[in-house]
Amino acid sequence: MDDFYRKLSKRIRSIREKLGLSQEFVAKRLGISRVAVSKIENSGRKISADEIAKLSKIFNLSVDVLLDLNKDIEVIFEEEIKQDQGGKAGIRINVPQRNLKKFKEVLLYILNKVGSKPNIGETVIYKLLYFIDFNYYEEYEEQLIGATYIKNYYGPTPKEFIKIIEDMEAKGEIVKVEGKYFQYPQRKYLPLRVSDLSALKASELKVIDKVLDRLSDMNAAQISEYSHKDVPWLTVEDGGIIEYESVFYRTPEYSVRHYNEENL
Repeated sequence: MDDFYRKLSKRIRSIREKLGLSQEFVAKRLGISRVAVSKIENSGRKISADEIAKLSKIFNLSVDVLLDLNKDIEVIFEEEIKQDQGGKAGIRINVPQRNLKKFKEVLLYILNKVGSKPNIGETVIYKLLYFIDFNYYEEYEEQLIGATYIKNYYGPTPKEFIKIIEDMEAKGEIVKVEGKYFQYPQRKYLPLRVSDLSALKASELKVIDKVLDRLSDMNAAQISEYSHKDVPWLTVEDGGIIEYESVFYRTPEYSVRHYNEENL
């Protein structure tokens, strides 16, 4: 395999991981096996022109951008924008500083409260964050973390998560541990400091606690299946961004807001 395809293989894997998409999800959309996707990402087989066209749609990129090895996808914090004037051209997901602070403190609160449970791995954390964000929006009509969630194979996935985790690891706020939950690989995060509760309002803590009390005993398969029946998940195409406004069309099983005649 020539140098271009080796570099393209690494690029495909990097973009997929930064977008929070699983190999299973990409395989399903491409109409090939997960093993085939793994081989593509590890230079084990060439990707066809038809697959490149499909992959560009999955990643929401043009084919030209996907094949331009000088461009990459980044999740970037606001404080980095001014410092990065001459970097590579690419696609950016901007994370405002106020959202960054809230994201970190909510994640640390979750980890300190339930992170030691054996079932709490990365996939479960994704779903807990989703329900915290969307339940708060339904109840108060304003954002708590305000993360951007995409419809992934295993359920809602926050786009900003990987970049924020990297930042927290670098600052010694959490540590990542790779292991297994029963026979399945599991990535856990252990907190190295307590959450700064001054960054969280009483209403926010109330919603967070309700979600943790109700869902934190579910394993990855259970909470993923549960998320797949929520209206915000159902109303977007695979790989699309899940819209917060769709919470107002939830079914009674998922709705957290007590509607009265004035709301209707």
